[in-house]
Amino acid sequence: MIAALFFYFFSAVLIASAFMVITARNPVHSVLWLILAFFNAAGLFLLLGAEFLAMLLVIVYVGAVAVLFLFVVMMLDVDFAELKQGFMRYLPLGGTIGAIVLLELAVVVGGWRIDAAALGAVETPAPPAMSNTLAIGRVLYTQYAYLFIGASMVLLTAMIGAIILTLHHKPGVKRQDVARQNARTPADAVELRKKPFREGV
Repeated sequence: MIAALFFYFFSAVLIASAFMVITARNPVHSVLWLILAFFNAAGLFLLLGAEFLAMLLVIVYVGAVAVLFLFVVMMLDVDFAELKQGFMRYLPLGGTIGAIVLLELAVVVGGWRIDAAALGAVETPAPPAMSNTLAIGRVLYTQYAYLFIGASMVLLTAMIGAIILTLHHKPGVKRQDVARQNARTPADAVELRKKPFREGV
């Protein structure tokens, strides 16, 4: 009973926040509603026993994607009024595409049938004593270890490339040269001069 109440609560807040994401006039408010939607979706995943997906939603999407998008929206001085000027011109085309998508979804949902025999034949993905996160970790780091490492190398290359493309050095700014500092010798660093007694430098 408690789980059902939490399910309806999370679902209602998720639908309302998703609706506010697309109807809010301020893009910053849209991002904040999106963060709320992510949190409620994470709650639904927790109710389903998929704590790993809930953790991904909170850490990856809320902590990285939504916050990054929020910073981009706040730092870029975008004139959203100018962007919305051509909204009415593309409204018929967008409405037609939306109606087609809704019709396709209605056909899919209307023709959906759940076979009880198929549900009973589904094997348990992990032993009952093993958590969802542990089961995914064992599969990911054993069967798909090389693919996981390859994906991480691709992401690392993309990150380094993005830093190189966006890094601009300003002229006239002193910067540290570690190789030059390590190559210095005492003769280069210190200059000894012998001065007569009681004579200033």
